[in-house]
Amino acid sequence: MTDLKRMRMIGVGMALVLFAADQWLKHFVVEVLGLRQVGDHYGLLPFFDFTRTNNYGVSLGMLPANSMEMRWGLVVMTSIIALVVLVWMLRERKMWDISALALILGGALGNIVDRYRFGYVVDFADFHIGSFRPFLIFNLADAAITIGVVILLARALFMREKPATEQEEI
Repeated sequence: MTDLKRMRMIGVGMALVLFAADQWLKHFVVEVLGLRQVGDHYGLLPFFDFTRTNNYGVSLGMLPANSMEMRWGLVVMTSIIALVVLVWMLRERKMWDISALALILGGALGNIVDRYRFGYVVDFADFHIGSFRPFLIFNLADAAITIGVVILLARALFMREKPATEQEEI
């Protein structure tokens, strides 16, 4: 197996592990901790709790699925995006880019499965400083997607391809 093929398989594996971890953590929060209703709360740290909420939209609650048609439209739309990310990941040549896309893919899969099963995405991670909440309540999948996008943007903005040397051109 070539190094490139191995890196791409590592990316697929990362996405699947992240997907499984996201689904397990959501199950743990809902079933083991018993946060079954919106607003149920489990205090962890002075600045971080588990607080159950359901997200019927996509990022930041945009495009809320107020009907069955919208719900399935979001499932289809996000599934197409996940497929595009998978193809993109399988074409990349650098591990940083493959890893970032794996984070996005694994997170997308976790949220797609929620939306398919429940009609909404289970969110629970509640970071706060006193009563100030700098973020909406989120989940592991959301965090992975955000981190993956930030890595891609940072690499696009700050990483420049090195010019080819004369030796490489031959």
